[in-house]
Amino acid sequence: MFMKFRDGMFLVFGFAIGVNIAFHIHTIDTMTGIDFDNMIFDGHGAANANQPLIPPITYVPAKVEQTIMDNLMNWGWNEASRKVHGCDIWTDKSASAGNLHLHELLNAFLRELKDYYKTIQNFQPTVLDALKAIQSNPRGKNEICKALRLHPDGIQALFPSGQLSYTSTSGYVEPLTTPMRHPDFCFDTQDKAALMDMNYLVHDFEAMCRTLKPTSRRILIDMGASLSYHTDTEVKAEIPPIVHLLNMYHKFGFTFDHIYGYEATFTEPSTVFNDLLPKEYMTSYHWINAPVSATKGHKLNPLDSILRQFDKDDFIVIKIDIDTHVIEVPLVHQLLEDDSLNVLVDQFYFEHHVKFKEMSHIWRSAMHGSLKETFDLFHGLRQKGVPAHFWP
Repeated sequence: MFMKFRDGMFLVFGFAIGVNIAFHIHTIDTMTGIDFDNMIFDGHGAANANQPLIPPITYVPAKVEQTIMDNLMNWGWNEASRKVHGCDIWTDKSASAGNLHLHELLNAFLRELKDYYKTIQNFQPTVLDALKAIQSNPRGKNEICKALRLHPDGIQALFPSGQLSYTSTSGYVEPLTTPMRHPDFCFDTQDKAALMDMNYLVHDFEAMCRTLKPTSRRILIDMGASLSYHTDTEVKAEIPPIVHLLNMYHKFGFTFDHIYGYEATFTEPSTVFNDLLPKEYMTSYHWINAPVSATKGHKLNPLDSILRQFDKDDFIVIKIDIDTHVIEVPLVHQLLEDDSLNVLVDQFYFEHHVKFKEMSHIWRSAMHGSLKETFDLFHGLRQKGVPAHFWP
């Protein structure tokens, strides 16, 4: 029998029952005494060939996320309408009446999220390249990955409200909530800084590190890769969001070997490489100045032409922000529905432009579909083992 302890939960074969305990994640086979914390995983629920198998993919949503999933219809979030309020659960306690403590838990999570990013800011990395460290010392992998902890008791200790979701493939992630970006935006929908603030994403870099093998390749596939986006428009960001993400990964010892950047808008290569691309990514960046295709099997469909060239031992991140729903939505559904593809993806980011009031003045004509559609899609990806995040 397999038993897994995590903050506030006790899991047996992937089923959860509520227990009021708070243990560090630890997985033990009580029949053999094998400590799974020291096993090498492929990141999608399988152990090495010479190791026993572990239970299949498990996804445990935070209470706030599960409450949202349970009430999508009750709140009218199945309606594709600009009149649907997505932020009331944050700003109006009465909006979540009948769902005990939802408002309080959301706002407790928001306070903890801000403290989490203060901890990240103060974090002094000792592992500059996790993969190279593992290649140099495979037997020291456990200690190498532990060095990426932000708290001695693990990342979950920074969120005492317990409102992190958990995936067995990549550890803890932020719960899926509106406004599909930083929650501060709900409190002032004219705040451009909050609109582009990326300090709502939660990454469990220790758990992500444990998926690495000495032979792993680190890959980023970026669909909608304009490196000047959000720096030369009315929606300002200090640096392009993708560069912010790359810098975050780099701080925790994840340096990409290959970055495939697809962008439909023509940009002179000299502009990309001289003016826009940070120097540290010159050796890994592949600029593909062509629109992606949603047609399965097409050579400009990156899921088929690029993703399929790698395997489960590789660490693969995908970002989609094309702003054309007839292309990006079919691509995301292809990823969701094709288990030969989703098993390869370690982190996924997507800006899904669905209809709701608070974002209507920003997304305007780009809005299609309902809040229910986006929550079903992202929750479904997480259940498939893909840690899916809303992209700003």
